[in-house]
Amino acid sequence: MISDNIAAISTAVGEAGIAVIRVSGPDSITEVEKIFKSKKPLHLVDSHTVHYGHIIDPDSKGHIEEVLVTVMRAPRSFTTENVVEISSHGGVISVKRIMDLLLQLNIRVAEPGEFTKRAFLNGRIDLSQAEGVMDLIRSKSDRAFSVALKQVEGSLSTKIKDLRHTLVETLAHIEVNIDYPEHDVESLTSEFIKEKSSFVMNEIAKLLKTAEQGKILREGITTAIVGRPNVGKSSLLNTLAQDNRAIVTDIPGTTRDVIEEFVTINNIPLKLLDTAGIRETMDIVEKIGVERSRTAFSEADLILMVVNASEPIHDDEIELLEQIKGRQAIIVMNKIDLPTQANREILERYVDPELIVPMSVKAEEGIDALEAAISQLFFSGSLESADLTYVSNVRHISLLKKANQSLRDAYEAAEQYIPIDMIQIDVRMAWEHLGEIVGDTAHDALIDQIFSQFCLGK
Repeated sequence: MISDNIAAISTAVGEAGIAVIRVSGPDSITEVEKIFKSKKPLHLVDSHTVHYGHIIDPDSKGHIEEVLVTVMRAPRSFTTENVVEISSHGGVISVKRIMDLLLQLNIRVAEPGEFTKRAFLNGRIDLSQAEGVMDLIRSKSDRAFSVALKQVEGSLSTKIKDLRHTLVETLAHIEVNIDYPEHDVESLTSEFIKEKSSFVMNEIAKLLKTAEQGKILREGITTAIVGRPNVGKSSLLNTLAQDNRAIVTDIPGTTRDVIEEFVTINNIPLKLLDTAGIRETMDIVEKIGVERSRTAFSEADLILMVVNASEPIHDDEIELLEQIKGRQAIIVMNKIDLPTQANREILERYVDPELIVPMSVKAEEGIDALEAAISQLFFSGSLESADLTYVSNVRHISLLKKANQSLRDAYEAAEQYIPIDMIQIDVRMAWEHLGEIVGDTAHDALIDQIFSQFCLGK
């Protein structure tokens, strides 16, 4: 049982209209009451009510800050514990003074993600829902937010628990058959195990079908903008970001390092990497930038190769085209507002013609075509139905694949009429892998590692 009280700033530190400090624990109400002066003592107020008053210094009795205090009594709170939220004026000094007073009481600073961890440990949410909270905070598009919200609400949890229930029933039948072989419980045979394994594998396959899209929605597509100097890479970044993020000049080698920017295109988050123009150079600084560009090029999920449509295809570009062959890549033929000299047939040797997008970044022509090409490349033109349960977490995807493999092993063993007690091991392994997704079979070190990634105050 959790017996201590924790506190943390739940809003971003800095100047703002308000700041919120959250306190949770069995004694949080009575502890905060020691530094809060209002018409009515906090231990007498109703749950889920807001109270005006002042934070006072217990020693001098002087007013420290004018605040609103919200009281939420257990178990009707996020952590299922007594929770107090102090809303003060935003500002570093104001928040620091209140936190200093709280930490002089029977309250300690919360660890990263400890409020959500307590909600998990107290049974309010499972591990997949807790991870959904983190995804909700980090969402970079409306669709990513919707996917995370469904996970927080338990769409994935419900599915996983139903599948585990099916496997528990299967294990129970196997146990009875092993313990009482003289009883033919529901004609338990290898066919029965195959039927149950097939059902769960099919359901896992449906979840994994959305995994690639879900992972992209959650993490974004790392997109490297590459090409020779002065073909319009930085201009393309600025146009997509709708901001002058990168310096644009006619001088080759202006971009010396990889510039990152997040944008959302058709509800698809892109992590854009504007790279230094790839060319041979004697400039030491530019040379470092080119090497970093090559690294970004090799690690990117999507390559946007920009060529100057008003110039013939250069030898350096042929070298780049050779490298993008077989990769997820789109060629942007920029500067189509000028007379075209680039041979499109050469480009079509390396990518599908539909993935060659004529553009004039300067005139902002062709942006829609580029967005359509990205959607087509990663989502076949559109996202799956919003009603689907997306799997977006790499950990969940890995565990689903492991569970699927264990069930496949069980199915194949049943086909070969291997003894049931051997098949039981594979079925139980699948049940444990699925349990690790929702936290039922997750070990403490994994739980600690997951919650350590959360921000303070959440």
